[in-house]
Amino acid sequence: MAFRYGSRRDFPLISQGVGPPFPSLETALTTWKIGRTTIKLDAQAATPAASPAPSPARPAIFDEIKAAIEARDYAQAGVLAEQALAAGHEHPLVLNLAALRAEEDGRLEEALERLQRAVILAPKDHGARNALGLCLSRMERHAEALAAFDQALAIAPDFAGAHAARGGTFEALGRLPEADAAHRRALELQPGNHVALAGLANLASRRGAHAEAKALAEQVLAMDPAYPDAVRVAAAAELAAGDAPAAQRRLEALIADPRIHPQQLAQTQGALGDVLDAQDRPAEAFAAYAACNMGLWRVYAPAFGGHPSALEFARGMIERLDEIPASAWTATPRPLPQGVTGHVFLMGFPRSGTTLLEQVLASHPQVETLEERETLSAALRAFLATPQHLDRLAAASDSELGALREAYWARARDEGAELAGKVFVDKHPLNTFKLPLIARLFPQAKILFARRDPRDVVLSCYRRRFAMSGSAYQLLTVPGAAGYYDAAMQIADRMAPAMGAQTHVVRHEDLIADFDRVARAACDAVGIGWTEAMRDFAERVKDRGIATPSAAQLVGGLSAEGVGQWRRYRAQLAPALPRLAPWVERFGYAVE
Repeated sequence: MAFRYGSRRDFPLISQGVGPPFPSLETALTTWKIGRTTIKLDAQAATPAASPAPSPARPAIFDEIKAAIEARDYAQAGVLAEQALAAGHEHPLVLNLAALRAEEDGRLEEALERLQRAVILAPKDHGARNALGLCLSRMERHAEALAAFDQALAIAPDFAGAHAARGGTFEALGRLPEADAAHRRALELQPGNHVALAGLANLASRRGAHAEAKALAEQVLAMDPAYPDAVRVAAAAELAAGDAPAAQRRLEALIADPRIHPQQLAQTQGALGDVLDAQDRPAEAFAAYAACNMGLWRVYAPAFGGHPSALEFARGMIERLDEIPASAWTATPRPLPQGVTGHVFLMGFPRSGTTLLEQVLASHPQVETLEERETLSAALRAFLATPQHLDRLAAASDSELGALREAYWARARDEGAELAGKVFVDKHPLNTFKLPLIARLFPQAKILFARRDPRDVVLSCYRRRFAMSGSAYQLLTVPGAAGYYDAAMQIADRMAPAMGAQTHVVRHEDLIADFDRVARAACDAVGIGWTEAMRDFAERVKDRGIATPSAAQLVGGLSAEGVGQWRRYRAQLAPALPRLAPWVERFGYAVE
């Protein structure tokens, strides 16, 4: 999954939505000023209802800021804006200038506070709300960013920049059809909008439509030859077309550009790893993947590098599960909501084949699937905020659990699941870690457990770029990925006495080698009949927005290309192999 960073660097717009790929203070402030014709640079804010009455005298520093803007010295304008704020002179433009300077320095919380203040001073200024959304997007607070963009559009419905930024936010949230619609609306309003063109190119690339993606990317590159997203999309298209050397040259040029910021640099290094891998240069490819992952590891350390880590949390769960009797996880089956004909959790581990299996099942007319939505969020807050809460969960009364069941079904519907008359397949590979919750809440639910050679799983997790989270952070190192996989399998093992009778394992390699037999068995396990349409899952993928890294691969149908890839990286995986060895043997894979 490609990262989408909604900052004023990555979305070069404050009001207009057009600018270079590395917007400087110059571009950002010029576009903001153009879009803010109703606010003049004087001592009075636009709507200072909650502010002290402004001084009638124009502060001299405002004239200095104005002169710096007119001289196109926006770096100096930012410095002066900070000085003006320190002296107590507030104005939406001054706050926006100072916020942008803070963003450039990586002081995102400070930038956010300034933009929030700008919105208070000028509540009807769509540019200020848009800037607020962009800052929130860069902080990966995507739900809040979406609200800010929606507020900007409520004020200015034809504001192309906010539509484009909104599209990037939808993509970050995994809501791809809505991302597509938002970008297309931006282009209707402003045909040359870089962000929208690049966003559509990225969406096309994700679904494997590389010719379409490259055509869109080339439109961006014709205007801005180093636009990062467009460069990577064009490189992916060249790789898909068999021209790996061209893709490599394109990516290496971007990596060498000193303007690229750390997240974009890491993403590009990861893409270079894919290109080198395709040329059968595994040692160089692994070095590129390592550079990508270490870059992301550093960037996200403040958010996810503390304690307890997701791996430490999972190990704490294992310790508690060892102390709680297995019988505590058995429960009386509860009736399904009216109209729902079946309930299935599809899980395993990232890159274990869950997306392929979901798409096969989604091709059945009696099945409704939901892709990696946090449907158990209320239950997690109530009973899995810490590993020690497992004791409370094991002893919870049915009345306590009943409200959480209702919250689950409400969340599924809110996420777009149409449940009437359908078998509901809730797919999330990391639900393995939530098996204790599932056992207590939904003892009647079927479990489809996707299994793949653990060595291929860990390698694939290390090579792919996921939306960042506490779990994804564990996958940035080979030992971390192996340890997290081991913890997931241990939790599944501890829960087997309670859930084993409802669990059906689907081995990824078998599904590829003998599709009809394995898919029919999965259908039998969840209580649906086989249909010929299930063979055509790849056609459905083209029309359905899939937010996981597997989307482009699935468009091509079944492929054994990923089977046994770990052997090419045996030396690099050496630190993880002892941790994985027990699972390799237990699951019946060849021990080498």
